Amino acid sequence: MKRACAAGSDVQVSEMLIVDTFTKLIFGEGSQYSDGELAIIQALRNVDANVTLDSHLDMGAYLRALGVREMTVLVGQVRGFMGTDMVLSVPAAGLVTGHPQRLH
Repeated sequence: MKRACAAGSDVQVSEMLIVDTFTKLIFGEGSQYSDGELAIIQALRNVDANVTLDSHLDMGAYLRALGVREMTVLVGQVRGFMGTDMVLSVPAAGLVTGHPQRLH
């Protein structure tokens, strides 16, 4: 998914990045997830016991069934779990990839 930021930069994990990853799960946009998206998915597994052992397809079905308020709370929990100092690399193509890193 395209991002509005400078190519080849690092971005902090934002609600928008989490929502984009959730959307990819919901719509089953493929089994190819970047390292950054996989970090968000792992954080989701850690904050919500309902999806701890689910496949990506099952996680998408679970997320699709949530209401707006529940989704908003879950996005906040994932961001809180990942911390405000977590960054994800954004390569020249503008796609979130790379290994999540902590700011020093």
